[in-house]
Order: sequence, then C-alpha cells, then structure tokens
Amino acid sequence: MDLTGRYDDLLNRVEALYEEDRFHEAAEVLDAGSGGLEAWVAELGHLKACLLGAGGDADGALRTLQEASAAGAWWLPGILLEDDDLAGLRGRPEFDELVAVSGARVADDPEPALIAVPDRPALGVVVALHGAGQTAVHARQDWAGVLDRGYALVCVQSSQRMSSNYRSWPDQERAVADISHALDVLPVELHDVPMIAAGFSAGGRAALNWALTAQPTPVAGVLVLAPALRELPATAAGTLSPATIWIGDDDDLREVVEGAAGQLEGFGCTIERIPGLGHSFPADFDDRLRGLAGQM
Repeated sequence: MDLTGRYDDLLNRVEALYEEDRFHEAAEVLDAGSGGLEAWVAELGHLKACLLGAGGDADGALRTLQEASAAGAWWLPGILLEDDDLAGLRGRPEFDELVAVSGARVADDPEPALIAVPDRPALGVVVALHGAGQTAVHARQDWAGVLDRGYALVCVQSSQRMSSNYRSWPDQERAVADISHALDVLPVELHDVPMIAAGFSAGGRAALNWALTAQPTPVAGVLVLAPALRELPATAAGTLSPATIWIGDDDDLREVVEGAAGQLEGFGCTIERIPGLGHSFPADFDDRLRGLAGQM
C-alpha cells in the first residue's frame, strides 16, 4: 500500500472510532499508524487535537497543534476557531497566537488536471471533482470505469486548501475557475465531444452547480454521488442527460438530498438510492456506470 493509501486507511479507522466516541482509543490508533505520514502533519495533527479535545484534554490538544505548527503545518483560522472539539482552547493566548501564525501561512494553489483517454476515439469526456479531503488522484481511481465505456476522464483538483493537504470546494466561484483552468488545456480531440460533470460529496455539489448553471461552460449531463448539497440554483440552464444522483440509504447526507428531491427532480435529475451504502462509493460503481450506456 502506498503512502496515500496508508493515510486514507488510517483516517477511515480513526474516524470510525470517533463516530463511536472512542476518542482515547482513536488517538492511540492515530499515533501507532502515523509513522512515515509526515506529509499529512497538518491533517493528522488537527485530527488528533480534535480527539484529545473531544475527550476533555484541552492541554494535549493545544500541544498537538503547536507541535504540528512547529513542523510547518497550517489550517484556515475558521477550522480552528469553529470546531466544537477545540472549544476548550478558545480564549487562551497560546491558541490565539497559533491561529494567527496559521492564518499567515494559508495558501491556495492550482494543480494540473489528470487526463486519461480511452483506447479508441472518445465518445465524450467525464470531468470528475473529488470529495472534501481528497485529491484528483482519488477521483481518477473512483471514476476510472468511464474509460471502459469509451469516455475520456478529466480529474480536476481544487485549488482551495483548508490545511496543507486538505482540499475542498467551499467557494463555487473558485470551483468555476478551477474547472475552467482544467478545460483550457484539454487535448484538441476532446474539444467537440459531449461533456459530463461528475463528482463525489463536496465535489458532487460543485459538479451539480456547474451543470445547472452552465458555468464555466454548458455540459451535456451530470453524474454525482452523495452530493453535499447547500442552496441550489433557482433554475437549470438547460436539459441534462444523463442526470443521475446516487445516494446511500445509510449516508448522513441522505436527508439533505431527500429534502431537495422535489427541486432536483424538477430539474430532470433521477435520484437513485443505494441500500446499505454510507458516504462512499458502492462496490458495484463500475457496473452502475456501464448501466448508463443508453444515456451517455
């Protein structure tokens, strides 16, 4: 398993324990598995601080953040100031100083899109946006099945960072700029084929907004999994086909998607509910993509 895989696996194990309020055990698992993952010092430092803070150890939480900061880590100030797990640190001069240092280090940066083409002339291009805390590499792994369907795959990486390695799509205007930047360098053979906006979680929200507003460019269709919906556009810019939204029955975002079902279906979207699925890709996702042959 490569370092990214190790990091993802550790994060999943720790977050599962966190959800069960097993904070001390989660912190021990985090410490035991962090060796060699120094590239994620900001993310792992914040996670451990939250575990300690949730468990009532405010001093340990502050010390953890200070150690990560000394190693060069940074976080958006709001990440530190608004996290309930770190509430015990608020008002402490050392914490205020750490927040100020972190804020001065904040940086966003554009990254080239990852582009893959099928072994035959592309029928279209699927532009995939990764979920919060992920990267374009994750999107390439998750959406690779479209290549077998004869579609090119373009995976856009958000320039919006909430810590050194934690990227998401909080600002839709910035998302539009990142998508536009990726589309500007598409190979010429992909210029005149249908384009599908795709994404997972926060990336699903950004992809859906893109499809509905036609910004930065109109698309033929939209495919999103577990979109972390906020306010939707009032109208759709045009007809979308395919227009599929997948949501797991056990996903914490299910109620949000269900609450917007009337509006989404009014836009022409089909909502497919996946039994037993939490906030992740289903094991049969490639089969579900193949099942769209008549639409794509």
